[in-house]
Amino acid sequence: MGRAYENRKDSISKTANAKSKIYSKYGREIYVVAKSGGADPDGNLSLRGLIDRAKKDQVPAHVIEKALQKATSGAGEDFSPARYEGFGPGNCLVIVDCLTDNPNRTIGDVRVCFNKVKAKIGTSGTVGHMFDHCAILAFAGDDEDAILEVLMNADVDVTDVECEEGMITVFAPQTEYFKTKQALSEAFPDIDFEVDSIQYLPQTTVELNGEDVALMERFLDLLTDVDDVQNVYHNAQF
Repeated sequence: MGRAYENRKDSISKTANAKSKIYSKYGREIYVVAKSGGADPDGNLSLRGLIDRAKKDQVPAHVIEKALQKATSGAGEDFSPARYEGFGPGNCLVIVDCLTDNPNRTIGDVRVCFNKVKAKIGTSGTVGHMFDHCAILAFAGDDEDAILEVLMNADVDVTDVECEEGMITVFAPQTEYFKTKQALSEAFPDIDFEVDSIQYLPQTTVELNGEDVALMERFLDLLTDVDDVQNVYHNAQF
């Protein structure tokens, strides 16, 4: 796809033995969203979208149910979001999103990952202004004009609509996520979203070469192994 967003959000789905980590991270996020906004997906749009994404990533139903039950029972940890920014190998820009019940532990763990690849962790806002917070929805199709018309009629503030190789991708501000998805779902009841997420999309990219490629791969693996890390966004191209 034209903006190659899929290369800039590194999930932890690289290997089969990472499935348990995926389940854990989804379970933690579902718990937090349900605890703060209610465990009923019909009344908590953020939770509904999160559960949809979890199912798309093949998270078992029992993992989702366990997280919802924990949220309604009042038991469980008190997680809060934490975001760390800095410069990775080759001076690429990096955002690390976490959910933590111990900020001191989490920043220590994330800092170790930066240090091991001679990268530099910065303060809040160091690189965040170089990313756009976007809702991204992708699905099969080839008529971007028809999609744009549907969204405009629904008064959705669309950033961009792209069509490439039989796939349409809609980019919108993250605040328009639910409105965008609802408009598309109502206009096309059988729509199947290949991508359904809110991401940080870099405004520029940095091409890595040589040793920096290996360092970046190691850096991402190190961050993946930190339990509190939910998502990693960067502007590196390999």
